[in-house]
Amino acid sequence: MKVSVVMPVRDPGQDADAGIRSVLEQTFPPDGYEVILVDAGSAPGVASRLDAMAVGRPHVQVLHLPRAGWPMRARNAGLAAAQGEYVYLIDQGDRMPPGVVRLMYERAMAAEADVLAGRVVKDGGLPPAVAQVDRDRADILRDRLLTQLTPHKLYRRAFLEEHGLRFDERGGPLAEEKFVLRAYLAANVVTVVAESVCCRVTPRPRREQPPADAAAELDALLDIVDDHTPPGRQRDRMYAHWFRTVVLRPFSTGRFLSSSKDRAEMYGAMRELAVRRFPSRLDPLLPIHLRAVAVLLRAGRLDQLAILAGITRGVGMRVELREARWENGVLNLSLAGELTQSDGSPLWFQVAEERLYWIPPADIDPLLLPPALTEVGDAVARARLHVFVRHEETGEMFAVPTTSEIHVKGDGDEVRLVLAGEARLDVSTVAVGHPLDGGMWEIHARMQGGSYHARARVTGGRPGGATGRPYGTDAGHACAGAVADHPKRLIVPFWSERGTLQVCVDPRSYAESIALVSPGSSVVRRDGHLFVVVPVPYVPPSGGPPVELILRNGSREVTAPGLVEPGEPGRLAGQLAARVPIGRLPSAGALGLAALHLVRAGHAGPEAAHRRLGGRVEQPRQGVGDVLGAH
Repeated sequence: MKVSVVMPVRDPGQDADAGIRSVLEQTFPPDGYEVILVDAGSAPGVASRLDAMAVGRPHVQVLHLPRAGWPMRARNAGLAAAQGEYVYLIDQGDRMPPGVVRLMYERAMAAEADVLAGRVVKDGGLPPAVAQVDRDRADILRDRLLTQLTPHKLYRRAFLEEHGLRFDERGGPLAEEKFVLRAYLAANVVTVVAESVCCRVTPRPRREQPPADAAAELDALLDIVDDHTPPGRQRDRMYAHWFRTVVLRPFSTGRFLSSSKDRAEMYGAMRELAVRRFPSRLDPLLPIHLRAVAVLLRAGRLDQLAILAGITRGVGMRVELREARWENGVLNLSLAGELTQSDGSPLWFQVAEERLYWIPPADIDPLLLPPALTEVGDAVARARLHVFVRHEETGEMFAVPTTSEIHVKGDGDEVRLVLAGEARLDVSTVAVGHPLDGGMWEIHARMQGGSYHARARVTGGRPGGATGRPYGTDAGHACAGAVADHPKRLIVPFWSERGTLQVCVDPRSYAESIALVSPGSSVVRRDGHLFVVVPVPYVPPSGGPPVELILRNGSREVTAPGLVEPGEPGRLAGQLAARVPIGRLPSAGALGLAALHLVRAGHAGPEAAHRRLGGRVEQPRQGVGDVLGAH
């Protein structure tokens, strides 16, 4: 037996059916892998349905346990029953792509891995910062393995038995992390597979825990770190991870701010732990605002912690597109990222004696935050902008090759920091050497290694910070599409209705490709006519199919033939223009309410692109009438 797949189950409901099927229908030969469904006290009807799944499937077994210790006890029972060389742990509702069990097993065997961490896609969230490339021998810190501490891994069963690795059945939010951490630290070889998605993880309900219990559980986890790592920088960096995520970050949450009872309990439990287990030498390893939280927590200043949380909770990041250009089928994105305060204004820093300092909120006692603590020059120098594409339906996510550098903006003692980045989106290779699937892909950015950690969707903004429509929505600018070579597919960058940048790979129809960039359309009243000009991201050499525009207001509808003119492929969008006499419209007052729809001529059904155009009424401008032959 090569692989055992263990899935705890408790009253899963129909939402888990797809996950169970994905495990049962792997392409591995049935005599090469087994599926162990561990029923932890489901209702009788569910238990019998699980038993029925095993009928006729010799490689499937169902274990029934009392309703207790969920899900740690169920996992332990599955591990005890497993017979495979390797064991993969998965939760109900999660899904495994076809063939992935064989892929992980072959990679683990080739690398002689004790633990294999495959690419995990979390529905509705950014991917962990674990290595975005394959690693036969991963390093726990260099490859950011601490960002992937859920049990979704392939483990060599003899390795688990040798080290007595089992889950703490008392549970607690950190029980899984303790199990995975012990596996990472005891393993001779940890392998990372990034070439394929190994598991799609459904969101988990948030588990609240009394602060005293959370502190005790973290205390036990740190003992595991001490048992496996000597004092030094590696241990300090690992301590800093949990100091940041478990101890300090909750002091910036709404729960801390909204409830005085919760605030007092959290403060009491975490202050004792911070003083005892997290010395001040760890503070330079933290983002700057969490350094301040650490100092105030050790100093016993609950009042100052509340003030700081109220001010810094809204600190975020704005990432704007400055330029989009095509080069040999690769979409190059010039981006500018900047930290922002809760009101959206830039975050300012101070320069003194050629050193860069964070400016603490005015209400914070300056004696508690000496310059040595607020100096951020080294941290800022390490800041990097990471760009990702995320499929809006499947949640699959891939890193885009990006270079970045910090620019200091401003004169005098106070400056802003702008992280300028260049991302090269090659849809033929960005999926870890493979082409992107068709569909809509969001563009995300994340800043790491600087004075703050932040993430954001890429938006549009006019140069100089002017407000209005997103930068690049004007006809002909930043909405030109291009044809990728391998395989040949149309790629269209466009702005979503929320003003965020997306890329459509292989639009379903010509009309849809036009509708995607329709916020760049213009509507002009002139000489008794309504002139509509819509950008066209790509015009094929044939000139494209006939297109007509529909102006619709309720049940009233007016159509007009459209003229499509080519632009410059990859640089300048083409345009679709149409002219409608004002007299054909229901009334002058209805003009502002009418919705514009694009329809491919003769195909008002499946080929229709039902997206509201971003048209606007303007004063007459030179050129629009000439395009349509109006005088």
